Amino acid sequence: MAAIDFKERLLKCLGGPWPEPCDLKPRRRETEVKSQQDGYRIESWDYEVEPNDRVPAWLLIPDGVTPQKPAPAVAVWHQHNGAYTIGKTEPAGLGGSPMHHTGVGLAREGYVVICPDALCFGERQDPTKKQGGGNFERFEFLRYVVAGKCMAWKNILDMRRAIDFLVSRPEVKADKIGCYGHSMGSTHTWLVGPWEERLKCLVGNCCLPTYRGIHREHMLHCFPNFIPGIFEHGDTPDIAALIAPRALHLNLGETDGGSPIDEARRGIETIARAYQAVHAEDKFSHFIEVRVGHVLSDEMWRRAKAWFAKYLT
Repeated sequence: MAAIDFKERLLKCLGGPWPEPCDLKPRRRETEVKSQQDGYRIESWDYEVEPNDRVPAWLLIPDGVTPQKPAPAVAVWHQHNGAYTIGKTEPAGLGGSPMHHTGVGLAREGYVVICPDALCFGERQDPTKKQGGGNFERFEFLRYVVAGKCMAWKNILDMRRAIDFLVSRPEVKADKIGCYGHSMGSTHTWLVGPWEERLKCLVGNCCLPTYRGIHREHMLHCFPNFIPGIFEHGDTPDIAALIAPRALHLNLGETDGGSPIDEARRGIETIARAYQAVHAEDKFSHFIEVRVGHVLSDEMWRRAKAWFAKYLT
């Protein structure tokens, strides 16, 4: 199937066209976190993604970056890991595992970084408090399904609004924006990539599960992976392939049970062929680390930073 035809079918399966963007109405929020950190300052913001639906996010701004001296920017999509109460605070370095304080690492490399909460995480848990954690996530997934959409549709919409916010910031070079994510954050990376051309450089860490692999292994995966009706038209690597010809790097762990490596290798071949077809072979890269599972290793992180340095600086 031609890429343009698959993209049209993908949009239909996701839930249809995106709504016209509403006014962001950004608000700087008061926080108890020290605004000045080592090498950067951190600010708390929220902005409107749909009418009456606001997303909170941490904004990390490196020392020396100003409207007069703007910098490239990276959006960091947090992982799942069942850590519904953590969300954006982990990449922002305010909680969770130091392994995934990646927003901090990128800010110290000189990038403006945004770390928003995904739906059902952090400050976006059930406002009625009737459903907690995974139950609220299931509720939201099913609520979107009966409305003819899916969780991925909403996640993509929210991520595109995060890019709108970055573009609006005077400290950001609007033509030098990338994104990074681990695990569910990696899924979010290859989900949003086809729909957000302002993302010039994308890096996903440890998540390329195919539907064939999910079905074969009877895996329960993050809800954003499941797009109703898409499997008859293509698989998850076909979605990632739509990012071509923009720069994409994927890290994978050889023993990562969430992305069976035989299927992931075939997926990598699918993506590589798409980049070859548009003569952009140099814009796609991947790294499979042997005897490594579902982690962000030192070598994976080194390659992620090198990819951003190559295409954003």
